[in-house]
Amino acid sequence: MKRRGFLGGAAAALGASQAQGQEHEIPSGGTRSTSYRMEVTVERARPGKPHKGKVLAAIQPHCDDIPIFAGGTVLKLLDEGYKGILITVSDDSMAGAGASYGDIIYKNEQDTMEVARRLGISDTFFLKYPNHNMDAWPIVEMRARLIFLFRLMKVDTVMVYDPAALYERNPDHYVIAKAVESAAWVAGSRWDYPEHFKAGLEPHAPQDKYYFARGPQLVNRVVDITPYMDRKVYANMANVTQGPAGNTGARLRQSLARQGKKLPVLGNDDETANRAYTKRFALHRDRIRGQAHGLEYAEYFHYDPPEESDIGDYVEKNAVPL
Repeated sequence: MKRRGFLGGAAAALGASQAQGQEHEIPSGGTRSTSYRMEVTVERARPGKPHKGKVLAAIQPHCDDIPIFAGGTVLKLLDEGYKGILITVSDDSMAGAGASYGDIIYKNEQDTMEVARRLGISDTFFLKYPNHNMDAWPIVEMRARLIFLFRLMKVDTVMVYDPAALYERNPDHYVIAKAVESAAWVAGSRWDYPEHFKAGLEPHAPQDKYYFARGPQLVNRVVDITPYMDRKVYANMANVTQGPAGNTGARLRQSLARQGKKLPVLGNDDETANRAYTKRFALHRDRIRGQAHGLEYAEYFHYDPPEESDIGDYVEKNAVPL
């Protein structure tokens, strides 16, 4: 997890102030400023199956991205009726313990399959682009493959890194964010990739997007994941090869025991220690973000909703007989 890291105090404070709808001044040329204000919606669990029949595509460059940043929201949306698919874009060859690149790839792929199972996701796709080198790959190819999947699976909602987030150092993160952003738009065009239509597909564009970020972003959606936090912890524990937890809690408990010490929060066995470490330390940002909004646990997003048109109401009110 060193290569991913978590939000520093200053970035967390900025994110919290943005999420509360505060106004910020951005310097421009040293003499002017532009202010912006983000209105925040707190999204809570909804009863019944309000999203029945919809398809959610959770898209990640690496096997631990969705579980860490959006696992609770995935669980919530699937609980509300979505069918979920998971798309992992890189080959995950550059992070985790293993005897070789091939061994690491294999272990991370097995972890991802288990993460998907624990989240309740039905279909998993691996695109296998070179880890940490996706900025050298033609984005138009990534876009084409994503468009095919969006049309094939009839995706209604996408979830991915924020293409407009600040200070993202990992090229895999910002490249796939841009590819998804453009693919979600182009997928609705009847002129792009007409060979798809010969194969029986139709234009189909995802209508809304949940964008998450590792660093500062314009937050306008806070999702209450309190009812799903324990299941999110369980999903993250499946990422034993490179995830934020793995067996870290157990190792810490054992190390303290050798020193004649203990942390009561870690309990008295390795399974309890791993769960407690994941919830208390590896996913600590969820607690901090929740507390900023009077919640126990929360995830942050920039939510891009479906485009709305008032043409239907206008026609209904203004159409007259010929």
